[in-house]
Amino acid sequence: MKVAFIGLGVMGYPMAGHLQQAGHDVCVYNRTATKATAWCEQFQGRCAATPAAAAMAADVVFICVGNDDDVRSVVLGDTGVLSQMHKGSVLVDHTTASADLARELYGLCQASGVGFVDAPVSGGQAGAERGVLTVMCGGTREAFEQVESVIQCYARCVRRLGEAGSGQLAKMVNQICIAGIVQGLAEAMNFSERVGLDTSAVIDVIRQGAAQSWQMENRYQTMLDDQYDHGFAVDWMRKDLGLVQALAEQLDVPLPVTRLVDSYYAEIQAMGGGRWDTSSLFKRMQASKT
Repeated sequence: MKVAFIGLGVMGYPMAGHLQQAGHDVCVYNRTATKATAWCEQFQGRCAATPAAAAMAADVVFICVGNDDDVRSVVLGDTGVLSQMHKGSVLVDHTTASADLARELYGLCQASGVGFVDAPVSGGQAGAERGVLTVMCGGTREAFEQVESVIQCYARCVRRLGEAGSGQLAKMVNQICIAGIVQGLAEAMNFSERVGLDTSAVIDVIRQGAAQSWQMENRYQTMLDDQYDHGFAVDWMRKDLGLVQALAEQLDVPLPVTRLVDSYYAEIQAMGGGRWDTSSLFKRMQASKT
């Protein structure tokens, strides 16, 4: 297929690369043009000066940017992708954004004869690089079926969960789970350290049982090594948890653990750790001894 990919951050850069390596004709756009040039040199693809130019004649347009405002900036207006997308093409938004935005974009795309799928991802930078992301999708069945095989170029699980906005709602569920799991792992490791155990040995044992999790498998060693310059940044997690809490307030859904962990991430930001991985909850506990 002829494909456009808008946004070459730590996730989008390798995702677009997987598409090109799978044989699709990929044209990329990135706000920082030097990154787009570097991508073209690495993957022998094409780049464009505007989102609209990248989307011209594309069968599928992918977006992976920062937040709701960033999405609108690359979709709408004379330089936005929607101005050049043809009828029958599909817009896929991999950004973790609000469900309201997903529904808004669905309406705009529908009016233009364009399909829309909100498709936030989970698996982090490592998952994007290895092509094993989990992709949670919302949209019509027809639009989803048009893009499912293309998304599989960088995913091990792609699932439609309902109409437009369902992907974003599922990603909120994902982030609620992660917040609690990472805090639990940080508390457990801090407890292990304080009582004098060999924490690496303890984790090696308990990871074989019911305590096992993705976070334990992929983060315990870097936590012990005090390495946090990787993975999913605290700043982005707080953005995601903000979306979760705003909707929970509207619906009067209690999220006591999520709110508490979000406050801990605020403390990490105050420590200068906004760009640290979310597993830095362990570093916060070590620093505060609480």
